[in-house]
Amino acid sequence: MNLFEKQANEFSRRHIGSNEAETRQMLSVVGVKSLEELIDHALPASIRNPKLLNVTEAVGEQAYLELIHEIAAKNLVFKNYIGQGYFETITPSVILRNVFENPGWYTQYTPYQAEISQGRLESLLNFQTMVSDLTGLPLVNASLLDEGTAAAEAMTMFFNQKNKDHQHVGVPKFFVDRAIFQQTLDVLATRAEPLEIELVTGDYSKANIDASYFGAIVQYPNSEGNITDYRNFIRIVQAAGGFVAMATDLLALTLLTPPGELGADVAIGSAQRFGVPIGFGGPHAAFFAAKEDFKRAIPGRIIGVSVDAQGNRALRMALQTREQHIKREKATSNICTAQALLANMAAMYAVFHGPQGLKDIATRIHILTHALYRGLQEQGFEIVHEYFFDTLQIKLDEPEKLRKIAEDLNMNFFYDDKGTVCVSIGETSRQHDVLDILSVFAAYNGQDEAGALFDFEHHEESIPITLNRSSAFMTHPVFNTHHSETEMMRYLKSLENKDLSLNTSMIPLGSCTMKLNAASELIPVSWPRFSKIHPFAPAFQWQGYQQMILELESWLSTITGFAATSLQPNSGAQGEYAGLLAIRSYHAARNQQHRQVMLIPISAHGTNPASAVMAGMKVVVVKSDEDGHIDIQDLKDKAVLYKSELAGLMVTYPSTHGVFEEGIKDICQIIHDNGGLVYMDGANMNAQVGLTSPGYIGADVCHLNLHKTFAIPHGGGGPGMGPICVNEKLKDHLPRHYTNPDTKGSGAVSAARYGSASILLISYAYIKMLGSHGIRQATAYAILNANYMKNRLESYYPILYTGPNNTCAHEFIVDLRPFKAQAGIEAEDVAKRLMDYGFHAPTLSFPVPGTIMIEPTESEDKAELDRFCDAMIAIYQEIQDISGGKMDKNDNPLKNAPHTQHVITADEWNHAYGRETAAFPLPYTRLNKFWPSIGRVNNTYGDRNLICTCEPVSSYEMEIAD
Repeated sequence: MNLFEKQANEFSRRHIGSNEAETRQMLSVVGVKSLEELIDHALPASIRNPKLLNVTEAVGEQAYLELIHEIAAKNLVFKNYIGQGYFETITPSVILRNVFENPGWYTQYTPYQAEISQGRLESLLNFQTMVSDLTGLPLVNASLLDEGTAAAEAMTMFFNQKNKDHQHVGVPKFFVDRAIFQQTLDVLATRAEPLEIELVTGDYSKANIDASYFGAIVQYPNSEGNITDYRNFIRIVQAAGGFVAMATDLLALTLLTPPGELGADVAIGSAQRFGVPIGFGGPHAAFFAAKEDFKRAIPGRIIGVSVDAQGNRALRMALQTREQHIKREKATSNICTAQALLANMAAMYAVFHGPQGLKDIATRIHILTHALYRGLQEQGFEIVHEYFFDTLQIKLDEPEKLRKIAEDLNMNFFYDDKGTVCVSIGETSRQHDVLDILSVFAAYNGQDEAGALFDFEHHEESIPITLNRSSAFMTHPVFNTHHSETEMMRYLKSLENKDLSLNTSMIPLGSCTMKLNAASELIPVSWPRFSKIHPFAPAFQWQGYQQMILELESWLSTITGFAATSLQPNSGAQGEYAGLLAIRSYHAARNQQHRQVMLIPISAHGTNPASAVMAGMKVVVVKSDEDGHIDIQDLKDKAVLYKSELAGLMVTYPSTHGVFEEGIKDICQIIHDNGGLVYMDGANMNAQVGLTSPGYIGADVCHLNLHKTFAIPHGGGGPGMGPICVNEKLKDHLPRHYTNPDTKGSGAVSAARYGSASILLISYAYIKMLGSHGIRQATAYAILNANYMKNRLESYYPILYTGPNNTCAHEFIVDLRPFKAQAGIEAEDVAKRLMDYGFHAPTLSFPVPGTIMIEPTESEDKAELDRFCDAMIAIYQEIQDISGGKMDKNDNPLKNAPHTQHVITADEWNHAYGRETAAFPLPYTRLNKFWPSIGRVNNTYGDRNLICTCEPVSSYEMEIAD
């Protein structure tokens, strides 16, 4: 390799952690001479694809940035007045730099280990408090994927509340007001069909609601900009026994009476305009607020307040018994993620501006909209609605004529099919922008001049007097303190310091693939030519996005061995759902709608059965054998038993246990022989890329977690992307979207056509900079690193479920169950003790209770792998000291972990072991100590005393007094 070839492949050396010398040392420990020999040992020969992967040549980092800059130049940034749920906004620079572009925030994992997640948990609690205050509803989750899916979750929650027996649906109807956003209606329609929900769309004021309706949804302000008082409609629905959701706008609610005060049961919407870039549709945090009655039913994650072992305030994810791993096919939602990073941005936007700042922004928007309203009236245009916040609907005879004038002046409006145009004003709009808009309409009328009067006193006339907000909001000190950049910067840093992220140490979570999120992959996401494109902009304005998307779709199809890809699903669970809908659509097209039985191994991720039920399927569980593999005989028996009803199989490969099962091709053939299709869960694709593929193995559809295998950051619990790849049979059954009417297939699963399109750039960069050889090497090193760690640890801990050559795939399971009998030590104790060593715990008690599942990824170097192994070996010795009587069974470093700085430096120390053992158990911890900010959390206390908003100041005062 000459110097120029070396430069083109430089990213591979930076992404993969270990160098050649370290590689040789690790191979020696594993007992093989080369990476290829290891792969031969780990992968069954039957699934090895002999063909070399061919997707793209690698390019160096600087060359890539030049290339993506050229692609970005093909996107045209117009002034966007389209609205429809997506608005131009301003990301405060202090948030852009310190959150959005900061690995201390975007490389965090979901806050399952609360003791080292207090920073993002506090921020998410701020988000919940902000949403609760603005919507007037007490119960809020920590965000959902987008507004469309939030609406679908509300509909499903209402449906389940009224129809406990899905086999006998007694209350089937759901009313949708005609003036809801079209993309929301489409997602509702997709979600309704498998559950046999009857959607009834019409004018809410003329709806005939009776006891056959379990609920309704309205938009406030609606898609036409109209502000309507829904109080009477809400009373009618509730009197008939139904529930009402209001899709709404948080910024508008600073001026409007909140949904909770109008009587709504649920409020949903998008927090995008709170400082989150449009990004061609995402990622954005949706919000979901509800009455207390829905405490045990609300989907997604809730951040709650509890106490730690020392009695101090501690935050953690509450009510986790609703997780799909426990409820499985009885789960009412497959949501297992959030849009945490974007929710944190929105929360910090509210913290930075405060209640008065938000109201000022909203009022400026309203003044500008009112000025536009008056100016258009003076020109003789008919405005459809008298009341509005930021959007006007104008009647036109020739909307295409106006479109041409506007686009020639680099402006986008929203044009419907009824001969009207909507103009929406956002935070970035100024007075001169209103004049520019009026000049477009003047030109439409053949006039040369346009004028506007900016009325600072009478603009409130365009909000109904009965809907002017009178209640206070965001009164908590956190929203009224950090308004200077200095204060905000320090607040953000104080929270960041409480969280362990990838810039602290490795995060070895099995099945979660916490690999490097390289800066060069992320930089273009912030560029205006990507971040400012509206998802409903005309196609000629996003040619750069189109090029990137088409290339990425092609690459992912090649990598998975399939014919086509849809990038619409915006989470892994959403990808599961979309894949199952494709299977459902395929069977329906062949007049085999009765094929509804889905076989799912008992070891599968909990979202698998939850997604299957959402797709209208009946789950039949397949056993595992004593080695943790799918019981092929049980699978065959059930496939034959349900042959006439079989829809397919959901399978994860390598298995959830981290092993390449030898019989996977036979498993696929059994399903096909009995008329079903095979869905492959892509959670473990990091062990397949370049070596084999779902298509080569025999699957029909798979989803990919781009936030795992393809380097999109986890962002503290989201964003994610879960595109699906399909074979020729299913390529006509991919998700549709109303902005692309020529497509055919199953319904829309996300609000935007390409889901969270802006972060697709990250996966595009990952593949482009690694190239075909580099992404194969990444897979090989993921397998090497896992086997190296397994070999180092297996002398101390039992390792569950290895392959025929005592190898694992890219992850492995350490069995901690024997230590409970030996020393009274449980898996959770090991997880918490690892924090004292500066590490995030591996995946805890999944897929086997009492174990940890370790996945190092390819991005960690040998030194970091050794540090983690050294920590685990030291913990093993501590357990031996307990079982041997050298340490007390109840008072020991594991039972008391984690040890905070406050505990270590307290005047009193009443433990049988020393402070140094507690805080600095190995020499490296002295060099760069990460301190957990709280002691072990009491989850039971928090669930029994659910508090999911910021507590009043008095609670802090009482705590200080105590």
